[in-house]
Amino acid sequence: MTVTDAVEVRDLVVRYGDTTAVGGVSLTVPRGRVLSLLGHNGAGKTSLLQVCEGFRRADGGTVAVLGLDPMGDHDALMPRLGIMLQSGGVYPWATAGEILRLFASFAATPLDVDMLLDRLGLRKFERTRWRRLSGGEQQRLSLAVALVGRPELVFLDEPTAGMDTEARHTTWRLIEELRADGVTVLLTTHLLDEAERLADDVVIMSSGVVAATGTPAELTAAAGIDLLEVRADPHLVPDGRLAELQVTEPTPGEYAITGNLDAAAIAAVLGWFAGAGAQVTAVNTRRRTLEDVYLALTSGEKVYR
Repeated sequence: MTVTDAVEVRDLVVRYGDTTAVGGVSLTVPRGRVLSLLGHNGAGKTSLLQVCEGFRRADGGTVAVLGLDPMGDHDALMPRLGIMLQSGGVYPWATAGEILRLFASFAATPLDVDMLLDRLGLRKFERTRWRRLSGGEQQRLSLAVALVGRPELVFLDEPTAGMDTEARHTTWRLIEELRADGVTVLLTTHLLDEAERLADDVVIMSSGVVAATGTPAELTAAAGIDLLEVRADPHLVPDGRLAELQVTEPTPGEYAITGNLDAAAIAAVLGWFAGAGAQVTAVNTRRRTLEDVYLALTSGEKVYR
């Protein structure tokens, strides 16, 4: 682990009886970056996070968080972490303001509580008891609790679940500001547009192992072009050169080509139009999104060309 790494996981194994939840996962989170950990329910994400947060022991492998052992150095490590509560963990009859001020009192140099209440739209709920808050309001308060201690590393598990659009975008801006301030964020989410916007790096897990890693741009680029659209003369009939591709004409003169669209295939398509004497007036391509890549990987489909 280098001084630039906030988290280093090597060959991590987590078992529950005869069931292996995490089967030899390795990943690194550099300091000051946002890593999004993606995977379907049961992929092993929560078990991995619990080990990193020091809430359960690994059955194999090693984990270092901010250079420390999450279990052996738990007391020294916890003041440097921010962990977003998913449910429970607070007295349900306490008010939002009481909860946030209590957690602020645990920190040596906490953020200003009033600022967080205002920033996350919780001011009007300051005197509302936890149990009376909506799911989205509880999420916002949980985020405030995770941030109030000025952590070096924040674990955010589904941070915008249940939030309305405005609160979701506010949360996104906060995460971007955390990164700008040098805070490391390990994020899990089922919202693929959220991961694509926020993450510097992505790790996709499936059935307890890592299915793919990379930046959002690397993952989508490696998956290749999903669709080629060409505008040209109408009612052209594809010949044998395009036998490996699917060519449709949804409207006259608007062609949609799908299949294994590597550079050679695209050249063949454009060559066919030229050979047919067609006047091509527009060419557009659409790359797969992170959601496309994720769905393909978690379903076992080959996405890399």
